[in-house]
Amino acid sequence: MSIEILTILFFGSLLFFLFLGLPLAFVLGGVSVIFLYFTWGPHAFYIVASRMWGSMNSFSLVAIPLFIYMAMLLERAGVARDLYHMMHVWWAGVRGGLAIGTVVICAIFGAMCGISGAAVVSMGTIALPNMLERGYDKELALGAINAGGGWGILIPPSIIMILYALITGVSIGKLFAAGVVPGLMLMVLVSLYIGIRAYFQPHLAPALPKEERGGVRERLVSLRAVLLPILIVVMVLGSIFTGVTTPTEAAAMGVLGALISAIVYRRLSWRLLRESSLRTFRLTGMIMWILFAAHAFSSAYNAMGAQAMISDLMTYIPGGPYGILLAMMVIIFLMAMVLDPLGIMLITLPVFVPIVTSLGFDPIWFGILFIVMMEIGYMTPPFGFNLFYLKGVAPPSVTMGDIYRSVIPYTLVELTGLVLIIIFPAIALWLPGML
Repeated sequence: MSIEILTILFFGSLLFFLFLGLPLAFVLGGVSVIFLYFTWGPHAFYIVASRMWGSMNSFSLVAIPLFIYMAMLLERAGVARDLYHMMHVWWAGVRGGLAIGTVVICAIFGAMCGISGAAVVSMGTIALPNMLERGYDKELALGAINAGGGWGILIPPSIIMILYALITGVSIGKLFAAGVVPGLMLMVLVSLYIGIRAYFQPHLAPALPKEERGGVRERLVSLRAVLLPILIVVMVLGSIFTGVTTPTEAAAMGVLGALISAIVYRRLSWRLLRESSLRTFRLTGMIMWILFAAHAFSSAYNAMGAQAMISDLMTYIPGGPYGILLAMMVIIFLMAMVLDPLGIMLITLPVFVPIVTSLGFDPIWFGILFIVMMEIGYMTPPFGFNLFYLKGVAPPSVTMGDIYRSVIPYTLVELTGLVLIIIFPAIALWLPGML
């Protein structure tokens, strides 16, 4: 049977079972194992087992449950509320200031935990009602939280980056370093968009009355809220970039910082530790099954001869290497509208990364492009995770249509940032090169 027919059957089976509502990891792993059996016979199972064993022996894998545990602790420690109060008293006098402050808090959360949902849920609970009460445009406020929430997977530490590194074999430390400048650039671009729009349309994001802005003393006192986040960021990123720890060891430093935060906020209890641990176990177990599915998929599809077929197809795309890169970005963007990021990683990375490397592109640079696209996927209809996280915590007056419409301009801003990273690769590669 030709590779073209096998590809249609393979992906057709995947889509069929996914539309039935079955879990992605089990569908991908199960269908891959079945196709492996009929392609290579029962001996092919040893390929998956040996690759899985190699991954399980990777010390880097320990970072995943540690970063998840850190995020679970921070989510319950009360850090977000104090951060928002600080941003409120400092930015309230600026048109669009509350939305810009919210975006900055999302970036800080991204540098503390490594998952997307924490910032969206926290800011959707704390910042969104405040902005709506003070006359902010509903879509402007919703879009700011949606866009900022996605930076949890781009600004290191990032669970998605760790999975990308495990699947592709690139350095986790270099990938973390490569995400810093693009993440800050996107924060600046989104803040500029909010500030410029609020300047020309002040009714969308009015400045707050003087009595709500806080005096000099209140502003200075509120700065205490950033001490613990800065401590955690320094403990995690500082220890990696100075070479004191590996990314895995830095994850343990982050957990220590999160525990210190819980103690300072007087939230540390056996209940907090128990709930955070149970959620960490559940998420880590899911990720382990996803890794199994990734190895089964890459083994099965490569065994069919997919690499040669896709390489041949890419030669027909006009525009040379950048035309091929554009085609990959379009494919990932379309997939991000209907699949979760982990599923997209499992399906595309084993196929795309070897092609990217053969074209002479840096896989670290491509990793940042890929993660920015995943971030856009988190906020893009119809199935972006951030959309549903936000709907779950938003006031009843906010409809799903409001949330869908709110992401359109922010998606264009994020795509502008993606284009800048493509045109100027040094945005992503300068810091890893310095290290």
